[in-house]
Amino acid sequence: MNPVRHIGVFTSGGDAPGMNAAVRAVVRACHYHGVQVSGIMGGYDGMIKGEIRPLGIRDVSGIIQRGGTMLRSARSARFMTVEGRQEAKRQLDHAGIDALVAIGGDGTFTGSEVFRTEHGVPTIGLPGTIDNDLSGTDLTIGFDTAVNIAMEAIDRIRDTASSHDRTFFVEVMGRDAGFIALHSAVASGAEYVMVPEREQHVAELVQALQQQSATKSSSIVVVAEGDEEGGAFAIARQVKEQCPGRDIRVTILGHVQRGGSPTVTDRILASRLGIAAVEALLAGERDQMAGVVNGEVLLTPFKEAIGKRKELGGELMRALSILAI
Repeated sequence: MNPVRHIGVFTSGGDAPGMNAAVRAVVRACHYHGVQVSGIMGGYDGMIKGEIRPLGIRDVSGIIQRGGTMLRSARSARFMTVEGRQEAKRQLDHAGIDALVAIGGDGTFTGSEVFRTEHGVPTIGLPGTIDNDLSGTDLTIGFDTAVNIAMEAIDRIRDTASSHDRTFFVEVMGRDAGFIALHSAVASGAEYVMVPEREQHVAELVQALQQQSATKSSSIVVVAEGDEEGGAFAIARQVKEQCPGRDIRVTILGHVQRGGSPTVTDRILASRLGIAAVEALLAGERDQMAGVVNGEVLLTPFKEAIGKRKELGGELMRALSILAI
C-alpha cells in the first residue's frame, strides 16, 4: 500500500448537525500529521465536476457550532453510473487525492463500496445521519441534536394539548428508522409511539388512548414518518373515525430537526471520529466506518455498517408503555 499523502473530505446525502465539526476535525488532523487535505464540494456530484479546493487550518475556523455542512451536500444520479464514477476518479487523480473521508449515511457508504471495488481509493466513513440507523456505532453524528429538537418541540406542544384537552399527533423524521420517534417519545413523556420497525395497528393505539382517557385529558402520540400505518395525518384521521368525540391535532416537525447548532454530544462525537478517520487512513485502514461503541472508537467494515440492521431498543419501547399509564 502506498502511503497516504492527500486526503479528500466530503459530505453526502442528508445534512446532519455536527457534519461541520467532523470536517473541522479531519482538516486539522491532516495538518497535524503533515498530510494535504482538500474539501470536495457537493458530495459525489462535486467530485464528478471537480469542485475540489485545498483546506487550511483557518478555513475551518468558526464552523464547529454551525449546522448543515460547509462543503454542501447533494445526491448524484451520475455517480450511480460507471461513467460517472470514472470521471470522479479522474478528477481525484487530477487533484492528487489518494484517499477519502466520506461523511454520510448508508447511501454514502454504499457508493464508497462500489467506488473502492472499481477504483481502489482508500476510504474511511463517518456516520453522519440523524436517523441513528447504522451498525457499528452507538450514535450517529446529528442524532442527538435532532432528537433534542424533537423533544423540545413536543414539550411545547404538550402545553397546548394540556390547555385544550387535545390529542396531538406529532410526526418526526425517520422513514426507515424509529430511533428519533422512540427516544423523543420517552424523553417528552408521550403516551404512544409508532415506528416503522414494529407492526402496530391503529386499533391498538385507539385501545391505549381509551384506557388512558380515564385518568388523562390530553395525550401525545409520536409517529415516525415511515410507519406502515401511514403518516401522522393518516393515522389521526383513522383515530378520529373511531373516536369522533376526541379533539385531535397534527404537527409535522419536518426538516427543523436537521437544522440548528449541534449539541455537545454531536460536536464531541464528530471531533473524535474525524481525527480517528485520518489516523486510520494513515495506519493503512480502508473501506471501514469509524464509530463509537461503549465509549471506544471502533472501525466497522462498510458492508457490515450498512448491511446489518441496527435494532431499535425493546427496553425503551417497554419503558414507554410503563411510563405512559
